[in-house]
Amino acid sequence: MVSISAVTMLLLAIFFATMLAIADKKLRVEEDPMIEKVNELLPQANCAACGFASCHNFAEALATGETDDPTLCRVASQEEVEEVGCLLDIEVGKILDVKARILCGGGDKEAKNKGVYSGVEDCVAASLLGGGQKVCGYGCLGFGTCVRSCPFDAMFMDDNGLPRIIDEKCTGCGICVGNCPKNIIELLAPKQEYYVKCSSKDKGGVSRKACDVSCIGCQKCVKECESDAFIFENNLAKIDTEKCTNLGKCFEVCPTKCIIKTNKLEKIGKGVA
Repeated sequence: MVSISAVTMLLLAIFFATMLAIADKKLRVEEDPMIEKVNELLPQANCAACGFASCHNFAEALATGETDDPTLCRVASQEEVEEVGCLLDIEVGKILDVKARILCGGGDKEAKNKGVYSGVEDCVAASLLGGGQKVCGYGCLGFGTCVRSCPFDAMFMDDNGLPRIIDEKCTGCGICVGNCPKNIIELLAPKQEYYVKCSSKDKGGVSRKACDVSCIGCQKCVKECESDAFIFENNLAKIDTEKCTNLGKCFEVCPTKCIIKTNKLEKIGKGVA
């Protein structure tokens, strides 16, 4: 009886194995070899900053024509994306050189709190509770959600409760931008030496009470700029990167010192924003 059962099980195993082999051969979907060729040229960071789940998915999208822009990959070099373009016979533009910048200088020392937050140390969670613990409704909450989201370890929290960017590691992928509930992170060209490190749209009197280094809307920077590079909207000054010539007069006249010079920050420490 035992031997018959064993033989029966063996025959069944052989039968099902044969059926699976036939099904695999008949139903197999052959992958376009071009996908693998493109994938081999990608950096395999799998950061999803390109909008696709992985480098392989991005390679598939490029090979099948779903997208024709290799520069969506923020990790690849110009040479690498041009190799992809050559392989696929598509025109490739220049990779936009940008770095993340934190547009808020209101850390623990400068920004006033309206209460004590004792929940999960996450900016999104804190923001859901009345906008967070800061008096300024536009400022950084300081719980490091952006830092934890960075796939390249290009951010860290400083001793003042603010995130900083390590330019040498930042790829400009923008993942931190999408993870900030206050929308205070922007991608700016590193050639721009000056930027307004504030996002408050409150009137000057209100913003000054909330933070010592806020933009108070005095427009001294606007008046001093010889390049006409300032945009003043919603009580907040911003610099037009296309017009800015880095003369630095705005930096000198700002009464609250909310206009930042990046190369000065580089001398202070490893973070620049």
